Amino acid sequence: MLYPLVFQPIFKERVWGGREMERLYHKPLPSGKAIGESWEISDQGDNLSVVANGPLAGRTLRSVMEEDAESLLGEVLPMANGRFPLLIKILDARDRLSLQVHPPAEVAPKLGGEAKTEMWFVAQADPGATIYAGLKRGVTRQQFKAALARNELEPLVHKLTPRAGDALFVPSGRLHAIGAGLVIFEIQQNSDTTYRVYDWGRPREIHVEQSLQCIDFNDFEPAVADTREEVLVACEQFVCARLRLDAPRSLQCNDGFHIIAAVEGHVNIGDVPLAAGQFALVPASLEKFTLRPRGKATVLDVFV
Repeated sequence: MLYPLVFQPIFKERVWGGREMERLYHKPLPSGKAIGESWEISDQGDNLSVVANGPLAGRTLRSVMEEDAESLLGEVLPMANGRFPLLIKILDARDRLSLQVHPPAEVAPKLGGEAKTEMWFVAQADPGATIYAGLKRGVTRQQFKAALARNELEPLVHKLTPRAGDALFVPSGRLHAIGAGLVIFEIQQNSDTTYRVYDWGRPREIHVEQSLQCIDFNDFEPAVADTREEVLVACEQFVCARLRLDAPRSLQCNDGFHIIAAVEGHVNIGDVPLAAGQFALVPASLEKFTLRPRGKATVLDVFV
């Protein structure tokens, strides 16, 4: 019988990373390195999450999928190659990331990549921190290419000043970048295909032609999600709801798995405790489960 699975994080050093996950969530970061990403639930390439709790401790998510995908996923379909369908990360941006785009489903096969739609939940935002998303209203493809040739893209990109608790939907085709001073929970399709169109002068590989084939040039000035609503994002690939808890709350699996992300406080799923910055994969075979906060807590509930 499967149970709520907690995994060992996979840390990624990045030029724009820092040490905030150590301070905020007590993550055991490798010393002396700027860690930009913690892959919390991953079945991507060689980045295989390892179970950290219970009888399956030491097993990879891939091996659990291979042994009993139906109990884990329910009626949710795996990726075409049998992989778990979502990839869950925490990002720590001490410098801004590249201006980039992920390929839409209709374009990805032509470029040899995989489609990726994602969302960001802002866990921490320094004063004045910026998110770049979409284009300023009226910008054309021709104007964009001309500005790119002059290295003057920034004035054409829509900017947002997020606060902790904000969420932004980033569908495939949306030009985007995370600015400095942000810690973000990222929920995405299980894909690692990213095309950089501009990297603020850093000497890294750029994918201009691929990006121009992927960018939605009708995507103007997107807004953050309505924080008054419990459901922050609902799309074909996943749903993400924010639950503010001060008493136990029972949830139905409805023939599919759930991922619970602890944002603030502490919560138990059965006898599995989660502190802020931790994630649990609740298998579909449980059918229903109860979140029990210790005092007050805030979690994200992600499902397909």
